[in-house]
Amino acid sequence: MVVRKNIEKKFALISVFDKTNLKQLCSNLEKYNFNFISSGSTGDKIRSMGFKCIDVSKLTKFKEMFGGRVKTLNPLIYSSLLYVRNDPIHKKQFESLDFPKIDVVIVNLYPFKKFLNKKENKNLIEMIDIGGPSLLRAASKNYKYITPIINPKDYSKLIKNLEKNNGETDFYFRKKMSSKVFKETSKYDKIIYNWLNEK
Repeated sequence: MVVRKNIEKKFALISVFDKTNLKQLCSNLEKYNFNFISSGSTGDKIRSMGFKCIDVSKLTKFKEMFGGRVKTLNPLIYSSLLYVRNDPIHKKQFESLDFPKIDVVIVNLYPFKKFLNKKENKNLIEMIDIGGPSLLRAASKNYKYITPIINPKDYSKLIKNLEKNNGETDFYFRKKMSSKVFKETSKYDKIIYNWLNEK
């Protein structure tokens, strides 16, 4: 039925501040039948390059709010990222939601450090990324099933791993990318912590 089709498709959730090599990334993911989910400027960019992209708000039935402060913080998204896929109870609960099964999460964070180094920036507080680290950490916790990518430099590694495994990623690659996420997000939080203490 309709629910079954949604569950069996492959989806990549993409939300990036740095849009370097985004077209190449999407072209290669499309080769392996990935569908794209995104929001805001990333979704607009993906569509402008000729790819189909479903907006997060269309899936969650929850519009972006507060100037984009709330976009991806939604229980439907985190259900897709956190359910244990070989657990029958989890699987049954997830299927009842009629929501796409997200297999890849590609997010890079607002460049807080870059804006911190500018002499004057009244909107620096808006460069503290909330949704990005949350998505990445959820995907990384569930690395047995989901591939998290935090750095555009790793796009080529993702593509090679997909080529090597016929459109899937292997466990060791997912674990390595998960480790990288926790390393990078902890560094990110420390920069914010230091800034707040200086203030």
